[in-house]
Amino acid sequence: MASPLQALFVMMGTSHAGNAGAAARAIKTMGFAHLGLVAPRFPDLRSRPEALAMASGADDVLRAARQGDTLAEVAGDCGLLVALSARVRDFGPPLHGPEWLPELARLAQQQRRRVAFVFGSERYGLDNDTVWRCDALLNLPTASDYGSLNLAQAVQIVAWEWRKAVGVLPHGAPGPAPEPAATHAEIEALLEHAQRALLALGYLDPQAPRRLMPRLSRLVGRVALTRQEVQILRGICRAALRRLGQDPPPAA
Repeated sequence: MASPLQALFVMMGTSHAGNAGAAARAIKTMGFAHLGLVAPRFPDLRSRPEALAMASGADDVLRAARQGDTLAEVAGDCGLLVALSARVRDFGPPLHGPEWLPELARLAQQQRRRVAFVFGSERYGLDNDTVWRCDALLNLPTASDYGSLNLAQAVQIVAWEWRKAVGVLPHGAPGPAPEPAATHAEIEALLEHAQRALLALGYLDPQAPRRLMPRLSRLVGRVALTRQEVQILRGICRAALRRLGQDPPPAA
């Protein structure tokens, strides 16, 4: 797994291949190398001429970019997901400005949790479901009368701010390694398991969920669960489902 501070920059539903190339160039100039592409408009985006032209020397970053159909597939090994958006959603994660990034860098270093910055598509930004799956919102302050940032410009700014945040961290001898933090994929699996258990128990009404699962997601994000703690909680869900006859015990 990459260093917690070697962030992953994720682009959702990119429609213009040139933006992916420009984003690759942006993060490489700041010392980063990990780009993620979720459901881009063109499956061959990483090799399209306009993307390679805009990469301008960062074609290695572009060609090595992770690509998949879902956020979980691309950023599943990350422990902290930060959505880029200025709009606060009901029951969504807390909103921060760039001044928060040094605090995030310290948290990532202490907990060994890799950070992914998640950017929406050029036309529609991020949908609510994606935002609810993230741990925090990051807003880049702009002029009140014209706040439209080009996608690659936004990636450049975040990469620059993250470079500054990482650069002020102490580089002394590390302390004892903490328990491994749960990844995004492991947290998603826990939440899906918990949803099954809550439905079986009759606590969660599928016709009127009242945003219970996004709230549980926020709770889990604040707690910063370890992998062992996730396994304990999934064991509880498994026991409840087994008692209700909906989750057969594993084969011996």
